[in-house]
Amino acid sequence: QVPLVESGGGSVQAGGSLRLSCVASTDAFRKYCMAWFRQSQGNQREGVAGISVAGSVVYYADSVKGRFTISRDNAKNMLYLELNSLQSEDTAMYYCVRATSSIAFYYDAPVARSRFATWGQGTQVTVSS
Repeated sequence: QVPLVESGGGSVQAGGSLRLSCVASTDAFRKYCMAWFRQSQGNQREGVAGISVAGSVVYYADSVKGRFTISRDNAKNMLYLELNSLQSEDTAMYYCVRATSSIAFYYDAPVARSRFATWGQGTQVTVSS
C-alpha cells in the first residue's frame, strides 16, 4: 500500500491555478506534520510549504508566499496545495511528504529536508509562459 499519493498536477499557462491533492493510506497521517516539496530539472528538492498536525500553523518559502496555500483535512487523511498566479519558475515535480517524527511542527526549520522521510511519487506541474 502506497503511503502517500499525489494528484492534481498538469499543464497551465502563466497566471493560472492548480490544486494539488495528496491522500494518505493510513490514519497515522493525523499524527504528523506534513509538507510539499518540489524539484525542477537540474535542481535539488526544495520545501515550499509546511503544515502542523492540526493545520493551525503553516509555513511558506519566500518564492511561493502569497501565491500558494497549504491545507489539510485530517478526517479524510488529505493534504492540499492550492497554487495560484503560477509562473514558469514553478514548473517542477511536486511531492507530498510526511515528517519522520510525530511532532506537531518543526518551528525552527519547517521544511528541512532531513526531517521528512515518507514521500509520494510526485505530480508534475508545468507552467508555460
